[in-house]
Amino acid sequence: MRVVITGATGNVGTSVLAALRGEPGVEEIVALARRAATFDDPRVRFVAADVARDDLADALRGADAVIHLAWLIQPSRDDAVTRATNVDGSARVFTAAARAGVRTIVYASSVGAYSPGPKDRRVDESWPTDGISTLFYSRHKAEVERMLDRFEQAQPQIRVVRLRPGLIFKREAATGIRRLFAGPFLPNPLVRRALIPVVPDIPRLRFQAVHSRDVGDAYRRALLTDDAHGAFNIAAEPVLDPERLATTLGARRVPTRGGVVRALADLSWKLRLQPSPPGWLDLALGVPLMDAGRAQALLGWRATVTADDALLELLDGIRDGADHPTPPLAASSSGPLRSTELATGVGKRDPGSAR
Repeated sequence: MRVVITGATGNVGTSVLAALRGEPGVEEIVALARRAATFDDPRVRFVAADVARDDLADALRGADAVIHLAWLIQPSRDDAVTRATNVDGSARVFTAAARAGVRTIVYASSVGAYSPGPKDRRVDESWPTDGISTLFYSRHKAEVERMLDRFEQAQPQIRVVRLRPGLIFKREAATGIRRLFAGPFLPNPLVRRALIPVVPDIPRLRFQAVHSRDVGDAYRRALLTDDAHGAFNIAAEPVLDPERLATTLGARRVPTRGGVVRALADLSWKLRLQPSPPGWLDLALGVPLMDAGRAQALLGWRATVTADDALLELLDGIRDGADHPTPPLAASSSGPLRSTELATGVGKRDPGSAR
């Protein structure tokens, strides 16, 4: 099997490559990303390409499957740039895959594709995927879901799988996640449990997380399970709510109004103190809790790391400046004193164009 992975150098892409390392049925992997990277697996061939603008025909020629992970979270202040990759780029990947005769597409959807839903019960994959309107990331995920609906009708010979994971953490992605969501002004040493004395107890603050390594395994299983199709929720236990977070971090809960936290997030974003718009809080408070039973039953998937352990691993990784030697995750991509990060305007420019 020849597999093309777009966005192969990021948090999930590196975990998918690790999951496929020992698969005898995978003979060649084309790792497609914008910036050059090297891999120690002799089956992996890197191809430099931007899904938003480059010709993808050569990279996809002869491929049996495409795992489409390429996605921009930054620049959060330029919807045209993020949409060009997230929505238009996805359309270009799907079209190129159909023209190349690819038999399987596994697409990286997200819990962020879901419409607002319940926090007191789990929903399955039939819950509406119209997104959270106040966050570009969620709008784009929802738009690609509709695009895939049309694509499946037009290309019934292609097996399409959509994975919808919760928040995805691992130690090696710590620098990349800090760069995308917290920005250049967060000192790493402050991210330690002893310095997190309180957890805001906000109504509806209940969310799900999963270790990146377990997500990589879910992609492996979706790729290699011939009769798997449609959407699969991917999430680990337990649900992370203020009570669980307080226990995990050794902190105390403080009742807090969501509107106050959102206003602070909005102010810090407008002042360019951090790159994440307040819509991310809307997503956390809005999306439903997911039932991962379909992935367990049809893919045989189980999380091997708990959600709270995955979170702790990420926080410890940020504290330690942990990274991975691919451009989206490497500490060197931040530049001396995080100067390259600062050059992006804290969410104004595409980080990929700054290095």
